[in-house]
Amino acid sequence: MFHEITVVQFTKMLQNLSAILDKGAAYAEEKKFDVNVLLHSRLAPDQFSLLRQVQIATDTAKLGVSRITGVAAPSHDDKETTVGELKDRIESVIAWLGTVTPDHFAGAAERRVTTPRWNGKTLSGAEYATQHVIPNVYFHITTAYAILRHNGVDIGKKDFLGPMPFRDPS
Repeated sequence: MFHEITVVQFTKMLQNLSAILDKGAAYAEEKKFDVNVLLHSRLAPDQFSLLRQVQIATDTAKLGVSRITGVAAPSHDDKETTVGELKDRIESVIAWLGTVTPDHFAGAAERRVTTPRWNGKTLSGAEYATQHVIPNVYFHITTAYAILRHNGVDIGKKDFLGPMPFRDPS
């Protein structure tokens, strides 16, 4: 179950994030303004920019899965400055997530997880996944979506959700 709600779902949501970045870049080109306007946009003065939202979403996905499974995650230097570089980062995290199998999650629910900011406090893997990692990945992808939407990019809920695995009733 943890593989499905983290690796599989994070992969899908990161693909959706990449697709809305494409729409943002196309919008900037269509309207004849520098796409950096979008990359440095934020919804509030004390909030991170779109660029940083993408970096944090990818970090949260990879580090969350890594901490739960014990599989070492790739490192990124947070030096991205273009849509292409952000998309490359997203793709590298998706590729890494593809190497994490359901077997890596054996014992994950009970594993104790901490982060440097928690001063030695821990959560169980289940608590960490459901109360910290999943909400944070969605928070940063939602905020990236909202920044683009707020700036006029023609995206909607279907862009955020991505394709659904519908089946015909039979």
